[in-house]
Amino acid sequence: MSSLWQRFRAQKPWAKILEIETIVLLLIGGLLVVGGKLSLDQTNTIEFCTSCHEMKDNNFEEYKHTIHAMNRTGVKATCSDCHVPHQFVDTMVRKVKASNDVFQHLMGTIDTKEKFETHRLELAKRVWLRMKQSDSQECRNCHDTKAMSPELQGKTAQKQHQKLVTGERTCIDCHYGIAHKEPEGGHEPSEVLEK
Repeated sequence: MSSLWQRFRAQKPWAKILEIETIVLLLIGGLLVVGGKLSLDQTNTIEFCTSCHEMKDNNFEEYKHTIHAMNRTGVKATCSDCHVPHQFVDTMVRKVKASNDVFQHLMGTIDTKEKFETHRLELAKRVWLRMKQSDSQECRNCHDTKAMSPELQGKTAQKQHQKLVTGERTCIDCHYGIAHKEPEGGHEPSEVLEK
């Protein structure tokens, strides 16, 4: 340690300043990375997602009675497991787009049950489109077609899951109401996304 101190003392003043600035910038950068990661992790919690009453009173109420929230094995999928991509860049893009949800909250667009129901199809279409574009990657993070046991599935499920493997279908084509109530009118992702 004394050799580092001696080297530092022997440097020219401009070199000392440069070295100190470098250390300070590295520390600030490290704090920003750690703080950013902690903040990002916090925005992926159920507590954060349900901190506005629109999500708590509508989406969370529907979700908490589904197989993704409560099941015989205790495996649980939270909001971010299905609605936030797991890759860093995609996560950041999704977080920026989610700022629209905050804006709509502040504007009162969906602040009552009635307003939420009025916008349910529009909200669902956004999620369905995102799921179609990512080939239901958020589903596939947990559900692996290679690990499925077709012999334990019904004939229709076997046929549809085979279409997952060939790329003809993606999870959201059939499982669009798995965690939330479907929009009024019997809409399916395939019919509303084609229009």
